[in-house]
Amino acid sequence: MSLWTTLLNSGRRLFDSGPEPEIDSAGADGCAPDPNDVGFTAAVVGLGAKMAAADGLVSDSEIMTFARVFRAPPEEADNVRRVFMLARQTVRGYEAYARRIGKRYHDRPCLLEGVLDGLFQIAGADGVVTDAELVYLQTVSEAFGFDRATFRRIRATHLGSERDDPYHVLGVAHDADFPDIRTAYRRLMADHHPDRIVQMGAPREFEDAAHAKAAAITAAYARIRAERGLLVRQD
Repeated sequence: MSLWTTLLNSGRRLFDSGPEPEIDSAGADGCAPDPNDVGFTAAVVGLGAKMAAADGLVSDSEIMTFARVFRAPPEEADNVRRVFMLARQTVRGYEAYARRIGKRYHDRPCLLEGVLDGLFQIAGADGVVTDAELVYLQTVSEAFGFDRATFRRIRATHLGSERDDPYHVLGVAHDADFPDIRTAYRRLMADHHPDRIVQMGAPREFEDAAHAKAAAITAAYARIRAERGLLVRQD
């Protein structure tokens, strides 16, 4: 039985279930959920479904983006749609899904940031991220335990310079010395390089988002160097 069939068979019981018991996850991989954690998958599906509905309309492009981001097999397309729509219709609010994941995996920020990356991709699937969707994303970020500066950095890597600036992407002040900017860039690239994300145990579906994030970090760093006349300097 596939994961998506399991979610369908569990139905509203799984999506509307209450808080999960405390589980000792000490020693787990930094970017990986616990093995066979169907509750985690259900919460991610719930967040994705309610993310798509944040602007009042669930589009086919958003469902397809969810399936792509979380790498659902093509033969499971119908089941993905059914699960997605079931999660959207349940009474459980998205804050509860976010708190469930944030509480259980508070010691794995890499995993939580990967989930938030996926939600940003779903929000942008129809070509625009609305104010309502940004409020949703910030609320989820707070439930995950991220501060405003971290959310601003994550948002900037997805929305680009038109909605933010390269200094926010790197999480540095506009008047920061260039050596500090370079250190921040190197740290972010080390933390978010796609190969490292996978090596740390992250689900393979996070790899595409990691590539996009690494590209945004690199582009932000290049823009700052250009603005400061440092393109010829080797780093």
